Amino acid sequence: MKATLAPGVVTTTKVATETACTRIARWGFHYARQRGRKKVTVFHKANIMKLTDGMFIRCARAVHDAEFSEIGYQEMIIDAGCMSLVQDPTRFDLLLLENLYGDVLSDLGAGLVGGLGVVPGANIGDQCAVFEAVHGSAPDIAGRNLANPLALLMSAVMMLNHLAEIREDPACAETAQRIKDAYNQALAQGQKTRDLGGTLGTAEFAAAVVAHLV
Repeated sequence: MKATLAPGVVTTTKVATETACTRIARWGFHYARQRGRKKVTVFHKANIMKLTDGMFIRCARAVHDAEFSEIGYQEMIIDAGCMSLVQDPTRFDLLLLENLYGDVLSDLGAGLVGGLGVVPGANIGDQCAVFEAVHGSAPDIAGRNLANPLALLMSAVMMLNHLAEIREDPACAETAQRIKDAYNQALAQGQKTRDLGGTLGTAEFAAAVVAHLV
């Protein structure tokens, strides 16, 4: 929420609820357990935003201690966390953040692994899920044979694995693995789009992936 206090002066209010903080914390730990992750790190700014971020980490601690004590737990102030993530990302396993921080960190993480063209995205709720490339539809380069389709393919693999889990359908998991193996083989052989230092366009990379499907 935003308000104008005086000409040239505005304020923004951050809203957090115990229900929402508990919900995302529980889902994060559940995802970690489901995926066999060993540690969850909560990034926050509770040293400054004592009420909102303070409640977020209190909820995360409570959920961890009551339901997921076998998973490692760590809290880190987000500015120090960003530096540590760039210096040595291997020290982290799964990150749990509020929405704004997660939006920023997802792009930082993308920069560490090659850019937005190689980063899939998932929005998973209790009743439905949406999978998409983190970069969105990239309308500025639509139709120019420039976009890297890898992020979209990786999102599709995540979707198939999700369907395999909720439907207990091994065919979805097998298809996901075939696609993943195909694009991994293409990359290993140097078949890359321009954003990754290669020469292929969107169509050419897609054709290379199809050629590796078995």
